Amino acid sequence: MPKDARYWGHTRKGARAAAGVALALGATLLTGCGTDEGAAPTLTWYINPDAGGQAELAKQCSDASGGAYTIETSLLPNDAASQREQLARRLAAGDKSMDIMSLDPPNVPEYAEPGYLAPVPDDVAERTTEGVLEGALAGAKWKDEVVAVPFWANTQILWYRKSVAQAAGLDMTQPVTWDDIIAAAESQDKYIGVQGARAESMTVWVNALVASAGGEIVQNPDASADELKLGLDSDAGKQAADVVSTIGKEGLGGPGLPTQTENTSMIQFQGDQGSFMVNYPFVWPATNASVEEGALPESLIEDIGWALYPAMNEGEDTAPPLGGINLGVGSNSQHPDLAFQAIECIVSPENQAQYFTTNGNPPSNEEAYNAPGIEETFPMAPVIRDSLELAVPRPQTPYYNEISTGIQQTWTPPSEVNPDTTPAESQEFILEVLRGEKLL
Repeated sequence: MPKDARYWGHTRKGARAAAGVALALGATLLTGCGTDEGAAPTLTWYINPDAGGQAELAKQCSDASGGAYTIETSLLPNDAASQREQLARRLAAGDKSMDIMSLDPPNVPEYAEPGYLAPVPDDVAERTTEGVLEGALAGAKWKDEVVAVPFWANTQILWYRKSVAQAAGLDMTQPVTWDDIIAAAESQDKYIGVQGARAESMTVWVNALVASAGGEIVQNPDASADELKLGLDSDAGKQAADVVSTIGKEGLGGPGLPTQTENTSMIQFQGDQGSFMVNYPFVWPATNASVEEGALPESLIEDIGWALYPAMNEGEDTAPPLGGINLGVGSNSQHPDLAFQAIECIVSPENQAQYFTTNGNPPSNEEAYNAPGIEETFPMAPVIRDSLELAVPRPQTPYYNEISTGIQQTWTPPSEVNPDTTPAESQEFILEVLRGEKLL
């Protein structure tokens, strides 16, 4: 699930103020269109691009409301940075059309802290979080309160070529570590699929490594910028840097590692040099589609296995990445009660299961994994479910943009990462940015 965290600079208050002035008239015009007296209210749902699944759920829930409301979808830009910017500007300008919004988990605190999100009613929070997997629920909270409703969740798992693992003597029925797969790939002269580009995917990787080593990038996420404490310069940070550095310096990520994304690492994994790869569930339908088109051999499907994200230390739990979408209601929505009614329909376990099988985005609710057809479409669904139970969100802080971009700038390219210096230099750079002493 490619992400891009580039957004505002560290002067967020100035950006919001400018947005409020520049867009005040535009917001007024956008929200000035009313409905005929007596007609059911129209709720606008700002959606991220998908394969049409959100629009279909909007129609289904509109029909199921018995005329109480109609949901219209409004498509956000393709890239995550532009999605984030558009939502933030509209919210800052008091746009009344922000009835339902598809929100990336790392952005939730930035919207919640200034009061841009309508509070989730207690009864709605109780119903919509029942059965939600632990990792997905953590990504919908700010300051220990549910501020958005989990819709679908995403996580990376470990994909592997059975033939390579067998040749290396690696038992994939047991948990494996990063050291295990590095040694196995080296012994077979194969490449490991990771995302080494200077992009949000690098923050995803670093956060998962640090968390799997028992650390955390941000130690006090609800603190102000000048009081924020980071945990990159730590034993966990050094362990994370050792993994990134080893794969980079030893050439284990392949020649394209410095620009490698989720898609390009998948293509490398599908080829003759593929061995192990950390990536999202989209890999399965994408690979099957290529096989059906004749672009890849049929034998490839039988050679692909899956397991939980690698652990950092033997005998310890892994902490896989968390992604997905939460649903929020703008604080200036004219129909918050109806919006939350609609959200309850959208996130029902039945609808989450439907969205998984049709659009490939995993459910946040455990119950949805028991729906008919799930394992036929995604045979690795149980591993995805278990991964989401263990998954750890990226730093939940209003200053996520500064932290993520700082990591991207100091942990790339992987071949230049040094376990003895990178964690400390990265931490100091980010703190200087937060203090206003340096610019991203």
